[in-house]
Amino acid sequence: MSDANRLVAAVRTEFGKGAARRARRDGQVPAVLYGHGKDPRHLNVPSRDFAAILRAHGTNAILTLDIEGKEQVALTKSVVVHPIRKYIEHADLLVIEKGEKVTVDVPVVVTGDAASGSLIAQDATTISLEVDALKIPEQIEVSVEGLEIGTQILAGQVDLPKGATLQADEDLLIVNVAAAPTAADLEEEPVVEAEAEPEEAPAAE
Repeated sequence: MSDANRLVAAVRTEFGKGAARRARRDGQVPAVLYGHGKDPRHLNVPSRDFAAILRAHGTNAILTLDIEGKEQVALTKSVVVHPIRKYIEHADLLVIEKGEKVTVDVPVVVTGDAASGSLIAQDATTISLEVDALKIPEQIEVSVEGLEIGTQILAGQVDLPKGATLQADEDLLIVNVAAAPTAADLEEEPVVEAEAEPEEAPAAE
């Protein structure tokens, strides 16, 4: 494992929102490490270094944690980001062992250009795979080069890395090659029928 993915993790002794705020103020991200039937471990990891790993390797990043002098390899299972300030609020980390397989959602990237006059609609942005925990692909590329209008690419048709097994439904629609709207289509105004006004009730006598 590259030293770039190595984090020194401190065991947390304080819990609750106040403790989490203090940790983030000190440049740490509260995290929980769990898996393999072991009791969850509550940790703090350096926020700047952790964010750099996620930028470089995506949300399925593999980490080597130094916990009180002992190493533990972990998969970044989920990350909670503040919706406005965009800092990392919390992370869930999964204990993994050499040779272990995990199920992860891998980003799908569409490449190439389809036939002239087509419009590419990407229906799924990720695809679920079972892969070796230490060989998780950062992305899966799906080429639409030269595809004709009306072509669809389903999950079962996607070329997967060696050793990876599809966990998504084989009929899951990944990409649809449709006809691009013409200028005339865009100029057409949708016709909205006016709703009939309710009749006034007769005045009570």
